This record gives sequence, structure tokens and C-alpha cells, in this order.
Amino acid sequence: MPIPLILDCDPGTDDALALFLAFASPELDLRAITVAGGNVGLPQTLPNALALTALARARVPVHAGADRPLLGDFRSAHDIHGADGLGGIVLPAGGPAAPDLAVDAIRRILRESADPVTLVGIGPATNLALALMAEPSLRARVAEIVLMTGAWGEGNITPGAEFNAWSDPEALAVLLRTGRPVTLVTLDLTAQALVTPAHLAAWRTRGGGTCLRAACDIQATVPASVRFDRQGAPLHDPCAVAWLLRPDLFGVQECHVEVDLGPGPSRGRTVIDRWGRRGLPANARVLTTLDADVFFTLLADRLASLP
Repeated sequence: MPIPLILDCDPGTDDALALFLAFASPELDLRAITVAGGNVGLPQTLPNALALTALARARVPVHAGADRPLLGDFRSAHDIHGADGLGGIVLPAGGPAAPDLAVDAIRRILRESADPVTLVGIGPATNLALALMAEPSLRARVAEIVLMTGAWGEGNITPGAEFNAWSDPEALAVLLRTGRPVTLVTLDLTAQALVTPAHLAAWRTRGGGTCLRAACDIQATVPASVRFDRQGAPLHDPCAVAWLLRPDLFGVQECHVEVDLGPGPSRGRTVIDRWGRRGLPANARVLTTLDADVFFTLLADRLASLP
């Protein structure tokens, strides 16, 4: 049976490829896309999600959500994703957003689903946290929470914090305390999914349709990472979707995870106790290793199947 799924995102270059992967995967029953401000502001992320959905001819409702974190100010990552979030790649405009706000759509789907629903968050966790804070009894309707967030090593927005965790650490803390299974796709994992020019060149030879070409064009705008000697850029968000499709590609470790909520330079840092030094029970499954070759083959195959 396909996995009932809500995908919460902030498109974003890597979100675009994650959305395409979800659209192309019959293993997933994608009930809704919910959108927050994150990589760029909500006035850009919402039309981006609508355009990507329309390009893939996916019949999935797209809901506008939070334009800022639970506390504090909004800050984008336009230096990575461009002012429009998609590196300046212009797509045909999508249709209108669905009428419900993200928090209401998430709650309604959880209430009405005959089976527990998996929540995948590949942006700041604000929408998901708001929904479960507004109606805590719905936690029992959640099968799993999969989040592209955090790091046990260095961050990518501050020395200690990953961007999504840093953008709304209070929301992440809420999800870590739901008591539901939480899977974390960290920077340490996504560093193993390094997209190089050779990958893009190989994808372009696959033929495929408009979506694959758009994915290559969008990814080509992402600056090569200094952390990896400018050999390429890590592909973060599709790893979270791939976990649901091919969990056998990943190494896993059960850990206790907390997020730093303080006002200082460590705000948003995820403290991942990989070796149980604090003696606290695990509250998250942390993905540790990735079979990158199979992952990239899976991604290319699925994207090539789209219109």
C-alpha cells in the first residue's frame, strides 16, 4: 500500500528535486504539499511549489503556511537558492493555492485518514509543529516524522547549526517531543549525496521531459560548496524522500537528540548523542550512511519518468 504522506517544504532548489522525486514515486500517496518561508520568503516559496506541481502534472493540493518561525525573525538563504528560490530558472506559473492554511490542512488530513500519515519536513518545521500544537491528540495519527534537519558535526548557517534547525529551533523541539517516531536526515548524511557536474551531465543524457531538464537547470545554479573543495553541492532534501522509498540505502542509529534554544551562537545546534553518553532514551532515528550511487540512480530514473 502506498504511504499516506504530507510533504512540508520551502522551495528552494533541493526542494524542487525532492518534490519531483515524490511526484514520480507510486510508493507514496501524497495527500498535500504545505509550504513555509525558509530558503526564501513565502511570497516566493508558495508560487515555486505551485509551479513545480503543475510542471509535473501532479494533482496534489498546495497549501500556504507560516511565513516566519514560532519565535524570532525570518531569514532566507537566497545566497544559495537565488532571490526567487530556484536559482533564477523561470518556470510556467502554477495554479492557485488550495484554500486551507497549512496548519488546518495537516490537521484535517490526519483526522480523516483511515491510516496513520507520515509527515516529511524539508524546511523549517513551523507548519508541522503548529498543527500538532493546535491539536495534540492528532499525534496518534502520525506514523513517522521525517525531517531534513540538524547535524552532529558542523552547521551550514552557523558553525554549529544546520539551516532548517536554526530557522525554527522551537518548532523542531516540539516535534522531537511528540513521542512519535522521528527520523533525522542530517548534513552529515546529505554530504554523502554530493552532486557534481558529472552527475548533471549524465542526467541530461537520459532524455526525459521538462521536469528532468528543469531539475538539471535548477541544480546547476547551486554554488559548489567550499566544504567539499568546490567539487559539487550536497543534495539535501531528496534524501528525506528516498528514505521512504529505499530505507535499505541508509545506515541508521537510534539517538537522543536535543536542539539548543538559547540566544547565543549555538542556537539551533542539534545535540545528537550518538554514543549514549548522557544515558537518555533515544527519541530519534538518525540516518548515518548512504549508498550514493544507488541513490543517484534512483533519483535519475524517477525524474526521467516525469513529463
